[in-house]
Amino acid sequence: MRGGRTDRRRRRTARRLAGVLRRRRAWLLAGLGGLLVAAVAVVALAFPSVVAVTCPGCHGLEEVAPGLYTEPDLPPDRRRRAIEIVEAAGRRVHDFYGGRESAPRVLVCATDDCYRRIGGGGERGIAILNRAVMLSPRGANEVIAAHELSHVELDSRIGPGRVPRWFDEGLAVVVSGDPRYLAPETTPGTAAETDPKADPKAAPDRCLAEPGVALPGDPAGRPRAATDGERFYADSACRVSRWMSAAGGPAAVRRLIGRLAAGEEFAAVFPASAAGPPAQESTAQESTAVPGAGN
Repeated sequence: MRGGRTDRRRRRTARRLAGVLRRRRAWLLAGLGGLLVAAVAVVALAFPSVVAVTCPGCHGLEEVAPGLYTEPDLPPDRRRRAIEIVEAAGRRVHDFYGGRESAPRVLVCATDDCYRRIGGGGERGIAILNRAVMLSPRGANEVIAAHELSHVELDSRIGPGRVPRWFDEGLAVVVSGDPRYLAPETTPGTAAETDPKADPKAAPDRCLAEPGVALPGDPAGRPRAATDGERFYADSACRVSRWMSAAGGPAAVRRLIGRLAAGEEFAAVFPASAAGPPAQESTAQESTAVPGAGN
């Protein structure tokens, strides 16, 4: 009898212990679930752009071409225009880099409300690491799209943070041909235009960052002082453009990228004479945003 009572007590104790463990497991799972929900909510609030590029549909965008998302109520002509812009910008990047290794999602907003909703700010466009590009209503054009796609392509080839910001931004300006910060490749009055013996492949000096030169967009062409952001982009583009002209154009960029991808450091492969003194970093966002510059 004693053995039977002991066995029953042991079984009751085991059942109670199992019940306690089940309840604790349920509480633990509920707690972890709550923490996960809270973490997702914090990320969504703090970094809405991360959520937007991961799940564009969660922000009301729809895919209108492979990897391209816009607002669903866009008229057909504006939808086609968005597709044309991104395709043209992609061709610029492809032609410059000799191909494309990146395939980012591109989110194009036609309204300010849409751009705020996906986490955009005052910039025209922004690259999200090497994963995506977001374009605001003011940045939905070939130049800004190519600028941001250049950032993504460079990051895809060498990884983020491998080049100074001035080189990354200057290269993006060159790739996009942004007329705010660089003169056209061939302009009236340059040697390439007026000298029949000039090498047609020799690009003129395209810099707009020289002291006393007004940047594009001045009312009636009146000179004015550039903002810090404007000056940073123009100066960076000038450095990259002049180095490319001396080193062999886009092919020089591709060679540099190859060496960086192989593990060499930027300071070891980029000539110090071309880099010049450290560029004055702007406090602007790392995008095509230039606060106060009429962007």
